[in-house]
Amino acid sequence: MNPIILIPARMASTRLPGKPLALIAGRPMILHVLAIAQAAALGPVAVACAEPEIAAAVTAAGGQAILTDPALPTGTDRIQAALRILDPAGVHDIIINLQGDVPTLPPAHLHAALEPLRAGYEIGTLVTECTPDEAVSPSIVKTACAFLPGATTAPALYFSRAPIPYGPGPLWHHIGLYAYARGALARFVQLPPSPLEQRESLEQLRALEHGLRIGVTRVETTAFGIDTQADLDRVRELLQ
Repeated sequence: MNPIILIPARMASTRLPGKPLALIAGRPMILHVLAIAQAAALGPVAVACAEPEIAAAVTAAGGQAILTDPALPTGTDRIQAALRILDPAGVHDIIINLQGDVPTLPPAHLHAALEPLRAGYEIGTLVTECTPDEAVSPSIVKTACAFLPGATTAPALYFSRAPIPYGPGPLWHHIGLYAYARGALARFVQLPPSPLEQRESLEQLRALEHGLRIGVTRVETTAFGIDTQADLDRVRELLQ
């Protein structure tokens, strides 16, 4: 494996505009995430920016930034556009999509996301066990998956904002970090939005509906994305 880590970032968040440059412990959020990617030491790291001000913050801190079309619809489209600029020869066969709003993510999680690819899946991602409050919250995405005894990797059968699957047993909180085989990423961005993706507002369902295989690795600690001012205030308390 020869991974590259790409971090999509844009200023035009609906619920928290300008969040990549929101200060946490005196540093823009995007720099906290960049440091996580660099600490994982898996390969080159770049931020796929929609705006010059994000690129300026990243380069001033010694990081690499690639400007992409602000009109691109998703972060996945943004990292594919950056990949074409950074690696047109296809040297990197694994692309890790690290969201730019997860400044508490442990660097070890990036390594864990590669495990499903080693097991033959086309896309790898992470889950952790839901708390009771998370299980009933529509803002927490759940994954229908089951781990065999002693296993830490399993197939993802479905993702939902509803508490799935039914019946006794753990529910699994999806952590939105993805590792793609290069061909799977190239295929994914060419696919049209799918019916279940649109119904659940979950992009990963497009992959499942079109037959791409997603594997999940179980991790013990979670990390939450910053979507609101309340989320930002919580992280500021954690990282002050």
